[in-house]
Amino acid sequence: MLGTIVNSLAIVAGGIVGVLFKNLIPVKYADSINKASGLAIIAVGIQLMLKGSNMTLMIISVILGTFIGEIIRIEDRLNKVGDYLERKFVKSENNLSAGFVTCTLIFCVGSMAIVGSIQSGLVGNHEILFAKSILDGILSMTMAVTLGAGVCLSAISVFIYQGIITVLAQSLQSVLNDVTVAEMTAVGGILIMAIGFNFLDIKRIKVGNMLPAVFIPIVYFMILGLF
Repeated sequence: MLGTIVNSLAIVAGGIVGVLFKNLIPVKYADSINKASGLAIIAVGIQLMLKGSNMTLMIISVILGTFIGEIIRIEDRLNKVGDYLERKFVKSENNLSAGFVTCTLIFCVGSMAIVGSIQSGLVGNHEILFAKSILDGILSMTMAVTLGAGVCLSAISVFIYQGIITVLAQSLQSVLNDVTVAEMTAVGGILIMAIGFNFLDIKRIKVGNMLPAVFIPIVYFMILGLF
């Protein structure tokens, strides 16, 4: 849970700084900060990708997992949930409510939160969530300039959402061996790299549709164990 705790605290800290110093924060630097963050995320993804040793499995997992995700339309469904909540709550004149809901959507409805929480729960590797903490902290700071203290409250949603995923991933530790976890980590690294490329605006990748890829190595080794 360390990664999720740090992530939540980063959001609170960024929000507080944004509220206190809203007249001193130059929003015009946000794009440059996002690009630098994208490069850092790609570096984290490469590091995770190198933990695997079965390149063929990694390629098959990414392709097959993305195919499954496209059929299920995971990203579209996540976006629809976000759009629904935004229509229902964000139009409220209450800035506190708007800040809470808007930032909850931004921080929770994303692949980095899911992959990072799985990684944190499975192997206790919090690198992805630490990277996400930096990004969320910066974003909450800039969002708090216009949306106010409600941004800080979104840390509660992040803690509950990512915490649940982390605990569920921890429950799988007993049935997964080191090799399986390493290959899942490598596939997760590919997804993290894709998120980094999205930050760079090179080509929009529907990373949400790639999420099933993380679980393909489990199926592979289960089938392998039958023979």
